[in-house]
Amino acid sequence: MMNYIWVGLVVIAVVVGGFTGNINAVLDNIFSFADVAVEIALGLIGIMAFFCGLMNVMDKAGLCEKLGKAISPVMRKLFPEVPADHPANSAMALYFAANILGIGNAATPFGLKAMQELQTLNPTKDIATNAQCMLMAISTTSITLIPVTAIGLRSAVQVEGAAEIIAPVIIATTISTIVGIVCTLIFQNFKGWKWENVIAAEIAAGTLEINEHYVGDNPIVLPEGYKSKNADDKVYL
Repeated sequence: MMNYIWVGLVVIAVVVGGFTGNINAVLDNIFSFADVAVEIALGLIGIMAFFCGLMNVMDKAGLCEKLGKAISPVMRKLFPEVPADHPANSAMALYFAANILGIGNAATPFGLKAMQELQTLNPTKDIATNAQCMLMAISTTSITLIPVTAIGLRSAVQVEGAAEIIAPVIIATTISTIVGIVCTLIFQNFKGWKWENVIAAEIAAGTLEINEHYVGDNPIVLPEGYKSKNADDKVYL
């Protein structure tokens, strides 16, 4: 989606520039800011390399597991259906830690790993569990206490005051995260959005597909002879 948005903005700028006789100014700005983008990206290499390496060292040293245990009381409240010893906890702990440090690119692999681990606790193929929805909500609210990437970007274009955004970021991320968590807890209890009701509706419509890699202890029992419309070659007995 973002690709379409950026392409649309460029096309609009070129068209408007052509109609207003400012096409030369538009082209000059495109090329000049392309150079600025390269300079900023190169300036971020050191910061990103350091924190990506730090996260890798933490993983290899077993700190991921310890971090997961340290925040387990909070994790049990937010993700009650995830067992305490499940690998998803350490993956989510690392993901949250990377986000708290504001290094979004380094956090992405941990987020994907966390979602992959949570999928092993999902008895369906394509219906997100409450835990997966909560993880996505927290990720979307941008839980960040030290915006390293933003500070790096600011320091690349200004010498002083790059870190002055820390306090506003902490206030904003606290509010957004609380709102995201509360809204997720409220919405997942709505009758039409309750996971159990969604499953029942999918079964009735004949569109539910079972996750063959499910490792939990509460599998979905399908009606005898049930056949999914999305998997014509499978019949569940």
